[in-house]
Amino acid sequence: MSIARAATDDHLPGAAPRRHRTFESLRTFNFRVFAGAQVVSNTGSWVQRIAQDWLVLSITGSATAVGITTALQAAPTVLFGIAGGALADRFAKRTILLVTQAGMGLTAAVLAVLTLSGHVAAWHVYVIAFVLGLITAVDNPTRQAFVNELVPARQLRNAISLNSTVFQLGALVGPAVSGVLIGAVGPGWSFLANSCSFAAPVAGLLAMRRHEMVHLPKPAAAAPVRTVEVLRLVRSRPEMLWTVVLVGTFTFFTSNLAVTLSVYAKSVFVSGAGGYGLLSSVVAIGSVAGALVSARRTGGGVRSLLATGTVVAALAMLAALTSAQWAFGVVLTGLGAATLLLVTAANSTYQLSVDPHLRGRAMGVYLLVFTGSAALGGPVIGWIDQHLGPQVGLFLAGAVPLVAIGLIATRFGTVSGLRARLHRLHP
Repeated sequence: MSIARAATDDHLPGAAPRRHRTFESLRTFNFRVFAGAQVVSNTGSWVQRIAQDWLVLSITGSATAVGITTALQAAPTVLFGIAGGALADRFAKRTILLVTQAGMGLTAAVLAVLTLSGHVAAWHVYVIAFVLGLITAVDNPTRQAFVNELVPARQLRNAISLNSTVFQLGALVGPAVSGVLIGAVGPGWSFLANSCSFAAPVAGLLAMRRHEMVHLPKPAAAAPVRTVEVLRLVRSRPEMLWTVVLVGTFTFFTSNLAVTLSVYAKSVFVSGAGGYGLLSSVVAIGSVAGALVSARRTGGGVRSLLATGTVVAALAMLAALTSAQWAFGVVLTGLGAATLLLVTAANSTYQLSVDPHLRGRAMGVYLLVFTGSAALGGPVIGWIDQHLGPQVGLFLAGAVPLVAIGLIATRFGTVSGLRARLHRLHP
C-alpha cells in the first residue's frame, strides 16, 4: 500500500469523524482485543525487565553483568530479525504469535521457578535472556505486521499509533508494579506475574473473529524473496531508506536516554534514585501524550518525519542547556512526546511504503536498525556522560541528528519538491 493510498483512505465514505479519530481503530473488534491483551502483556514484560536487572545486580553486584544480560536479549534481533520477519511473511501470523507468546510465558515461568526455589544463578538468567531474545526476534516483526490484518486500510495508521501507546502504557505502569512486587515479595513473583500475563494475548488471539480479519492480497507466484532483495528494496525506496537512516540516528542517541538521566539524577541534581524515577516518569507521561496525539494524525511521509525530528533535536539541546530541575522536567515531558511522535510516524511511514506480503521481512530490517543502533549507542553515550558530562551527551543527542536531518532534507526533500513542481507543470 502506498502512502498516498493511506492518506486518501481518510477521506473515503464511512471514514470516522475527526473527533473519533484518536481511538478509531478500537472500533474494530479484533484490534480492540489485540490492543487490550497487549496492554496486559507489555505491562508484564516491563515488570520482568526491571526485576531481571535487579536480580542480576543482586546476584553478581556488577552493573556489567546487567549490561551483558541486556545485550544477550537484544542480540538475536540484530542477528536474526530479518529471518524472523521472513517467517512472518511465509506463515500465518496469528499462529506464529500463539507460539511466540506462549513461549515467552514459558521462559518467564522457568525463571520464576528457579528464583523462587533459590537455585537461580547468573548463567541461568543469561541463557533465559538469550532464549527470550530468540523468540522476540520472531515475535516483534510478526506482531508489527499482524496489525495490517486486524483493521481496514483507513484505520491502519491510527492502529500503528495506538500500538505504540500500548507499549508506552506498559512502560509507565510496569516498572512501578515491579518495584512494589520486588519490595514486597521479591523478584521471583515478578517473573511469575509476567508469565501469567501472557495468558491475555494467547486468549485474545484465540478469541479473534477470523472472518473479520483483513485478507491481504497475495503476490503472483514467484521465487521466494531473499533477504538481500529485501535490503535492495529498502535502499531503492527513498521513503523507506531515509526513514531507516533517521530512526537509526535518533535511536543511537535518544534510546539510551535512561543512561543520561541516571547520571543527571546522581551528579547534576543530586536527587538520587527517587529523582531518577521522577525524571523517567515525566518522559513516560510525555510519551503517552505523544502517542495519543499521534493517533489523531493522518499525514505522514519523510517530510513530516524531518519536521518532527527537528523538534526532538531542538528539545534535546534545550534540555541540555536547562539548569533548573523543574524546567528540565518540563522540557523532558515535551521531549518524550515528540520522540514518541517521531517513532510512531516513522513506523507507519515505513510500513505503508512496502507491499503487504513483504512487511514481515521489511520490519525485520527496521527492528534490526532500531535495536542495533540502541545497542551500539549505549556504550558511546555512557562514555560521553561519564567523561564529558551528561549535558554534553544530551546536547549531542540533539545536535548530531539535527545535522543528519539537514543532510536528508538536502538529499530527499529538495528532490521531492522539484518532482512535485514538475508534476504540477506537467500533470
